[in-house]
Amino acid sequence: MVSTGAPCGHAPVITALDLPADAPGGSVELLYDLYGRPGAPLGGRGGQVFMLPPADSPAVGGLGRDASGLTLLDVPGKSVEGPSFWRYAAALAEAMTAAAALPEGAVAHLQHLAFGGSPALIRAFPDVPRIALVHGTDLLHAENSSTQSEVLNLVARAATRIVVPTAAMADRLGCLAPHLSPRLVVHIPWGIPDELLTAPPPPRPRPDGNLRLLYAGRLTAEKGSRELVTACTSLLGVRLSVAAPADQYPALQAKLSGAASAPDRPQADTSPVRWLGWLPRARLWEEFASHDLLVVPSTTLEAFGLVAVEAQACGLPVLHQPVPGLSEVLTGSALPVDLADPAALASELDRLRSDPAALAGLRAAGLANAARYPLSRTAAALADLGDQIA
Repeated sequence: MVSTGAPCGHAPVITALDLPADAPGGSVELLYDLYGRPGAPLGGRGGQVFMLPPADSPAVGGLGRDASGLTLLDVPGKSVEGPSFWRYAAALAEAMTAAAALPEGAVAHLQHLAFGGSPALIRAFPDVPRIALVHGTDLLHAENSSTQSEVLNLVARAATRIVVPTAAMADRLGCLAPHLSPRLVVHIPWGIPDELLTAPPPPRPRPDGNLRLLYAGRLTAEKGSRELVTACTSLLGVRLSVAAPADQYPALQAKLSGAASAPDRPQADTSPVRWLGWLPRARLWEEFASHDLLVVPSTTLEAFGLVAVEAQACGLPVLHQPVPGLSEVLTGSALPVDLADPAALASELDRLRSDPAALAGLRAAGLANAARYPLSRTAAALADLGDQIA
């Protein structure tokens, strides 16, 4: 099912994300929601969406299509640093030019201000107006890489408009691209599929009385997953489930020195950590009903926090580290806790475990907050912006 209220008759969109089509992460899900799923509000009308083939797929001879109609470009040599990055971006642009027949009146959506997809689109289609969309990974990589800082500034200069999902991202972008005119920056919040806002599933009862926490996301350092798992292994009355990419778990396991068991190893029912693997999105939504809290321990920033809003829409309360972007989106609808303070975390979790009314209040506040972010509104705002610059 896709979101209703899709804009019709707007400028066709050509866009790219140089990630495998099965890659985990919020930017991939947002791309599919807006452009790549059947009936996606910004898909069709002669537009085109480029991604890379899934990591475990055989070579497709340079070009292929996935089940959603995305154009998959099998371009070798992916890199993020130095001359090899620019060679890769040039090869990606050549593949795009060979694969696409640019529709009349098209608008390019640059999905990142870093990485290869956006500079490739700029090179492949130099004469189209461009909307750049800011994601958190753009800014984090640009802060730590001279190559990606150069890419960010190149893309920012080439963009007709730059869309940020939160004011916090605009502030961070301004520090990285001080030449950028604030008049070019447009605030359009991301959105979640409209159908999630209609009928949230009822929560399932706790079978053992433990407070059931869920972490869902990548296991990279800025996500704070190591600190969360470490804290939860020492808390009584708490069970943590981790939904994360399987190939990222061994590194976390090594850092934890055995605090959590490996995903392919049988686990005792008394283990404080339950490994779920990376769940398909619909399966993750179902899993929300079997937990009491989604925990978002990000340590630096979140561009928006799609998984947190999706959890709220499904009736799952959210506890989070108060970081820029995420705090702005959740406002007072979630519980902010300094997760660097184990005592503060233990105190809040103990309170919630013994006070069903507190959880019910967070659930109601979360449902109201999620209703502010329907995907159809995001799509309509992006389509209107495209019409303005086309």
